[in-house]
Amino acid sequence: MTIAAEITKTTRDFVGATRHLLIGGQWVEAVSGKTFVTTDPATEQEITHVAHGEAEDIDRAVAAARQAFEEGPWRKITPSARGQILWRLADLLEKHADEFAELEALDNGKPLSVARTADVPLAVDLFRYMAG
Repeated sequence: MTIAAEITKTTRDFVGATRHLLIGGQWVEAVSGKTFVTTDPATEQEITHVAHGEAEDIDRAVAAARQAFEEGPWRKITPSARGQILWRLADLLEKHADEFAELEALDNGKPLSVARTADVPLAVDLFRYMAG
């Protein structure tokens, strides 16, 4: 059985739409409007289309990140508060572990069982470690 046969409607709906770039807190298309196809390496079947970021998109992302650092709250947040945010991120990843495991399995062409029992729990543990 392929991973495509095992994924939920939620994951299927997510990958069914073209994925954009996250720049400045907004999902945006690449400046060029180009996309590329990402495929499941195990089956070579198309998963979805992804915005094809190029130099201008990188410049926009770096400028947005610089502005967020200079003007946003993260720079002034205490290390303890930052840790709490990372811990919350770990909690959310754990809450949606099945969805992330499905996406990881599709994107990497690996068995869903490996993503569920190794990859996602390890990511949760790493966020919690870094939060400390």
